[in-house]
Amino acid sequence: MTPVRVLVVDDHQLFRDGVRALLGSLPGTEVVGEASSGSEAVELVAALLPDVVLMDVQMPDMSGLEATRRVVATHPSVGVVIVTMFDDDETVFAAMRAGARGYVLKGAGQDDLTRAIDAVARGEAIYGPAVAGRILQFFQASRADLPLDAFPDLTDREREVLDLIAAGMANAAIGRRLGITEKTVKNHVSNIFSKLHVTDRAQAMLRARDAGYGQRER
Repeated sequence: MTPVRVLVVDDHQLFRDGVRALLGSLPGTEVVGEASSGSEAVELVAALLPDVVLMDVQMPDMSGLEATRRVVATHPSVGVVIVTMFDDDETVFAAMRAGARGYVLKGAGQDDLTRAIDAVARGEAIYGPAVAGRILQFFQASRADLPLDAFPDLTDREREVLDLIAAGMANAAIGRRLGITEKTVKNHVSNIFSKLHVTDRAQAMLRARDAGYGQRER
């Protein structure tokens, strides 16, 4: 089996050493490089093309969030997992908007980190238990604001996807926002078109906006 190639990005040498030692002891993973700043991370991603980047948030020169945006924009096949001490809503959702497919708190167990690496390497999105709980609460609150009687045939998830379509978001951005793969988003979009009896995204967007979707602040 080809090992998952990991780039470790953190401005603390001690943390990088610890992650390297941890991953080096596990079968199926290989640390291919280390970076101590966001700009260095962007350069090394271009040079090494790792499968997964473990990215800190606060670093000199360029933040991990900005580095994530640049990595995702130029190398969308590379999965970024944010590894940080910050668990506030602003940082969590900023990471999701930047394109991170995983978010793990420093101090989480070894299993949480390795599970995130494996999932993101497979193209999935994953968040640690504490962060996932916060995200779930946010979207449950958001879902309660959606008009339920406009499209009764849609599932709750399809309503969420339709709301983001109405807001003008593309499939890739919807996937990052909801923590699902772009392929899953496409499946939901196909189901939505069928249930709404529309043939394209523009028609779905018009019907959704007429029903009040896509209007909430993001």
